[in-house]
Amino acid sequence: MKLGVVGLPNVGKSTLFNAITKAGAEAANYPFCTIEPNVGVVAVPDERLDKLSALYASKKVTPAVIEFVDIAGLVKGASKGEGLGNKFLSHIRETDAIVHVVRCFDDANVTHVENTVDPVRDIKTINLELILSDLESVQKKYDRTLSLVKTGDKKYKEEAEILAKVVAHLENEQPVRTLEVSDEEKAFIRDLFLLTEKPVIYAANVSEAEAGADENSLPYVCAVKEFAKTEGSEVLMICAKAEEEISALDKEDQEMFLADLGLSESGLNRLIKKSYALLGLISYLTAGEKETRAWTITAGTKAPQAAGKIHTDFEKGFIRAEVVDYETLVTLGNYNAAKEACKVRSEGKEYVMKDGDVVLFRFNV
Repeated sequence: MKLGVVGLPNVGKSTLFNAITKAGAEAANYPFCTIEPNVGVVAVPDERLDKLSALYASKKVTPAVIEFVDIAGLVKGASKGEGLGNKFLSHIRETDAIVHVVRCFDDANVTHVENTVDPVRDIKTINLELILSDLESVQKKYDRTLSLVKTGDKKYKEEAEILAKVVAHLENEQPVRTLEVSDEEKAFIRDLFLLTEKPVIYAANVSEAEAGADENSLPYVCAVKEFAKTEGSEVLMICAKAEEEISALDKEDQEMFLADLGLSESGLNRLIKKSYALLGLISYLTAGEKETRAWTITAGTKAPQAAGKIHTDFEKGFIRAEVVDYETLVTLGNYNAAKEACKVRSEGKEYVMKDGDVVLFRFNV
């Protein structure tokens, strides 16, 4: 999973990126300090892996990972190349979802490109640039498709009708993710790789003093939540500065720091959970003496396709999946005990994987 971190300059993007990846992207109080996208891979925290590796005395533990891309601050006119905008927009196309960092704090010492703090205005500024970029891209494809309609091929007529819907929606300054379409139309639109089709999490970046506050008591955060409702997007209240400080601490000190802020878990954990939910992702687990590992799949994936995540041969030669749910396995103590208790199920090709399934795939190639 690849998440693009975007927003106006000086809203806390690189500070947040530093915190969640410990990659040390430069965070400076001036626009465009991030010229090339900084990329960092962060492990997905999963306590189940530690317990399973202890059960199996695994030599190696491999968690699922998320790739974060810190994309330089976009500004008004980015779709026309302002602030090197076109280059940065192309980086967003390569991501699965967008983490849109929005400034929700007042600080006279931190410059704002518009000189005032207004999170909804800032969101609309970025969204409009993404919409304009998509409109240019779709309009070109629509014009080409219209010329092909004359060939009489029914396929081009159907494609032109879908593209006309998309163009009209974008011209109405609405992101494609809010366009109501059929599953077939959605599949066609997905292949257009549009910026505004990607799901969004708005990261409402608050001050350290507000980090543990009730988000409903913060006017800026409430404004972001109200806007997000209009397009079905997610909102995560986070303090990028505090997250950066947390990332430099060991686990015990992190827990104390979070407690002092009135938080039960880090912003990274909450961001990962929201990202997984937003993209409909789950993890299944494999465990053994050599390795305990988490594998990320889309909810609804069947056993053979899940096996293919490990190796294509597993999918091609799939025979069955021997499955036990994590909680049962840990309670009974080991795989053999689970098998003796008849808790290990033999599942076939139609089995739909569940989060927390501990699996041994049987295959023959």
